[in-house]
Amino acid sequence: MARARWGCCPYLVFLCACAWGYPRPADLGREDVRNCSISPPYLPVTAVNTTARLTALRQQMQAQNLSAYIVPDTDAHMSEYIGKHDERRAWMTGFTGSAGTAVVTLAKAALWTDSRYWTQAERQMDCNWELHQEVGTTPIVTWLLTEISAGQRVGFDPFLFSIDSWESYDLALQNSNRPLVSITNNLVDLVWGAERPPIPSQPIYALQEAFTGSTWQEKISGIRSQMQKHRRAPTAVLLSALDETAWLFNLRSSDIPYNPFFYSYVLLTDSTIRLFANKSRFSADTLKYLNASCTGAMCVQIEDYSQVRDSVQSYASGSVRIWIGTSYTTYGLYEVIPTEKLVADTYSPVMMTKAVKNSREQALLKASHVRDAVVVIRYLVWLEKNVPKGTVTEYSGAQFVDELRGNEEFSSGPSFETISASGLNAALAHYSPTKEVHRKLSSDEMYLVDSGGQYWDGTTDITRTVHWGTPSAFQKEAYTRVLMGNIDLSRLIFPDATSGRVMEAFARRALWDVGLNYGHGTGHGIGNFLCVHEWPVGFQSNNIAMAKGMFTSIEPGYYQDGEFGIRLEDVVLVVEAKTKYPGTYLTFETVSLVPYDRNLIDVSLLSPEQLQYLNGYYRTIREKVGPELRRHQLLEEWEWLQRHTEPLDSRAPRTAPLATALAASTLAMLSWSI
Repeated sequence: MARARWGCCPYLVFLCACAWGYPRPADLGREDVRNCSISPPYLPVTAVNTTARLTALRQQMQAQNLSAYIVPDTDAHMSEYIGKHDERRAWMTGFTGSAGTAVVTLAKAALWTDSRYWTQAERQMDCNWELHQEVGTTPIVTWLLTEISAGQRVGFDPFLFSIDSWESYDLALQNSNRPLVSITNNLVDLVWGAERPPIPSQPIYALQEAFTGSTWQEKISGIRSQMQKHRRAPTAVLLSALDETAWLFNLRSSDIPYNPFFYSYVLLTDSTIRLFANKSRFSADTLKYLNASCTGAMCVQIEDYSQVRDSVQSYASGSVRIWIGTSYTTYGLYEVIPTEKLVADTYSPVMMTKAVKNSREQALLKASHVRDAVVVIRYLVWLEKNVPKGTVTEYSGAQFVDELRGNEEFSSGPSFETISASGLNAALAHYSPTKEVHRKLSSDEMYLVDSGGQYWDGTTDITRTVHWGTPSAFQKEAYTRVLMGNIDLSRLIFPDATSGRVMEAFARRALWDVGLNYGHGTGHGIGNFLCVHEWPVGFQSNNIAMAKGMFTSIEPGYYQDGEFGIRLEDVVLVVEAKTKYPGTYLTFETVSLVPYDRNLIDVSLLSPEQLQYLNGYYRTIREKVGPELRRHQLLEEWEWLQRHTEPLDSRAPRTAPLATALAASTLAMLSWSI
């Protein structure tokens, strides 16, 4: 679970109101840490002075005849993570949390965010800003209707509004005589000026063929084939999501944190390929890769990124039909395409095709998870040795696991900010430590680590929860029931094209049986050196049905407020199931390969089927990860793996300390070279 998919990103543990954004009773009626009623006002030292910024923005608003201006927290591609260049709301308000919408009028400025960020916003914003402790379009529009008069205009950047966002604001403002006005020149950018971080300029490069499932030419041909077979016969496909372009051309860069993407759009027709990007970032080799010996319809025309709107508008003036995915297309492009010329689906054909991995892509992603398992096992062994010494903190632990991944073969950095949480901090489902605020890891507390890597062949995401001391009976039961939910969903057999939402309850059933639950999603898709949260695969209501070749995470959890948190996350592949009677049925193959903590498993709670599954999983780990540990001559880690994958039964003893078996394992290590 990389935190941004569900929008959870606590700033500091004591700044977090709750794990999932729902206000607790203690949050109601709370006092602002600022005191703006005195002169001079009291502000935390962390507050940012925004007076000059607001004055300049209001001047720009007046020049556009606007009485209000909306500043969301996204980029022009609806990206999960956004680059420094796009952090407009953070710069304008001073508030750096990952979720929030700002609105500025000629007299006031306000921010809306959820309970995770209330204290953070108060500590970062000066008294120019009102903090509204709620989210959604309705409260923002309600405020606007009281702050500006009929006949006054509300401005927004259409490239920062999804089609759904625009429709919700437009509908709410209808009949109010307060028109919503699209302003293509972002006013915050005009004010930000030279202080704005530069547009990324790192090279755009082609993946080596060894790390791709098929050539970009094959992918282009496949999408064109879908266009021809579509009942509405679209003449073009417009791509806006950055991972769509990266996947389609097998190109990567580093414009977005944790994601190997570059700012781009694509307009693909049956006879042309137009890639909108910064051409200066393409090396001669990359340009040759795209256009070597090309003929006609397979030649890639690289056009300036900023010209996409004009180019789409010009193309739409002809006798055409443009196929879009509404989830990632912004209103900035949508508004220049006549409705009768739109072929609109929730997801583009590229997004849908990318969701199902071919055999080559499956093999690549599996290989990345074997190497990633080595990283996590090395980290767990290191923790087991060093936590009792009192030398490990949440922050140093997160740094170390990131370092281990960075040294692994084909590594390209972490796939999200590592969640490293001890004790009560783990009860915050998406907490991450900072250099300034963190806790020391203790043998007396549970520890949760949720981390992942970007590799040239795949993206990984895995969560393990451990306890090095003596867990309470309730902790063991909660952990075991989370494990039972993971197993129950992982071993489920289901008909082809079943919605993930239908089967999601299997991950919760063991918890529900005793009145426990968790408040986040149960899983998400994952890519081949792409998004750690790759839509549209998963278990939510707006995910597509499961199909053979899809990868998804399975990640039930339990969070005891103020005490501990548990999550067990694995990535699985959808494969064909063997059934007694004929039919097309599917199941999951787990590709994350790290043992669970035996110290926390109450084997007596497991059914025979669950125990059989778990022991089979452990055999697979030994078979696939053991040789990789041997290849790296990792003696301690190999021995740890042997002990932690011993078959479990109702009489299974607690795992022996690491040092007790080193002599025997040394002999085994020596035998490898014989």
